[in-house]
Amino acid sequence: MTGFASLIMVNIDCAEPPVLASFYAEVMGWEVTHSQAEYAMISDGTTSIGFGQLEHYAAPTWPEGPTPKQFHLDFYVDDLAEAEERAVKLGATRPDFQPGGERYTVLLDPAGHPFCACLRS
Repeated sequence: MTGFASLIMVNIDCAEPPVLASFYAEVMGWEVTHSQAEYAMISDGTTSIGFGQLEHYAAPTWPEGPTPKQFHLDFYVDDLAEAEERAVKLGATRPDFQPGGERYTVLLDPAGHPFCACLRS
């Protein structure tokens, strides 16, 4: 199937855009290309992720609760334990609920968004 568009950017709401941009830049090895209080962006030179400040931002509650998750990012990693350790050092947290078994780990970024570290096949 041939599409008519290509993805250039995803934007994520949060309370502190520079914090989240720095976190994901470290996780992915991308560059912070823009950073100010109300908006920040990272890029690999082809695709970008933007982080926009939302005045009354409420972190998603994982896995259930009053603020459902709206999206999550998945990342391939070579070692789940190492990826988790490095992400936690950068400000991520590991929720108790882990549905992935040995194939992936759910983590929460500094703004509370869930993301998965998935073991590379």
